[in-house]
Amino acid sequence: MDFFQFGIKDFIDILVVAILLYYLYRVLRRSRSLNVFVGIIIFMVVWLLVSQVLDMRLMGGIMNSLTSVGLIAIIVIFQDEIRKFFYTLGGNRRIKHFFELFHNEPQKRTVDNREQILPIVMACMNMSKQKVGALIVIEREQKLDDVVQMGDIIDAKINQRLIENIFFKNSPLHDGAMIISSGRIKAAACVLPVSHDYDIPKELGLRHRSAMGVSQESDAIAIVVSEETGRIAACVNGRFHLRLSSEQLESLLTHA
Repeated sequence: MDFFQFGIKDFIDILVVAILLYYLYRVLRRSRSLNVFVGIIIFMVVWLLVSQVLDMRLMGGIMNSLTSVGLIAIIVIFQDEIRKFFYTLGGNRRIKHFFELFHNEPQKRTVDNREQILPIVMACMNMSKQKVGALIVIEREQKLDDVVQMGDIIDAKINQRLIENIFFKNSPLHDGAMIISSGRIKAAACVLPVSHDYDIPKELGLRHRSAMGVSQESDAIAIVVSEETGRIAACVNGRFHLRLSSEQLESLLTHA
């Protein structure tokens, strides 16, 4: 009868496993590795059936050897997904709020003050009216040094005219992302990771997919001005905010 006993520890055990599997599924769903993960689960079920239930020694021994080597292979295959999984888990708002209870440091703001926010908003509005495509990434707590090094270093004060000139169609730096960090324009023409999330609407282009990609791999805010429609969008924590007005964009940069 002890086999049917179900205590509070069993409930917590099942709950934790369910939460971990849920977060793992969310990360893998955004990539093309979900089918590989399902295949590994099927292999593990067959391995348990062969070695534990049917007690097939030869086949079980072969699969045991494959399993011991396969653990290293899984880490290599899913290294990006594993990193995204732990980042998603650590970036959960409820978890962040829990740890914020233990210290009194103020939360870091996206941009230091209104004087730095307004040039970005005004530049985006002007580019929107002229249908000039733009991709601006604002660094927050997680550093984007690797992305900055892939572009052309500028290290200039945030300026509306400078932003517009960089994304002007004939500018050599317009094709790529601008990185803003610590109140300064760090670099332009930067290459961002492209998201392969199937949930992204088909009418959104490469700039939007790049914005989603960098927001999934970091806590940065990515602002997109569409070259086709002139509409302004922003991506935060892997979520799009579409058709933003100047007031909505300013509020997002201030409170995100």
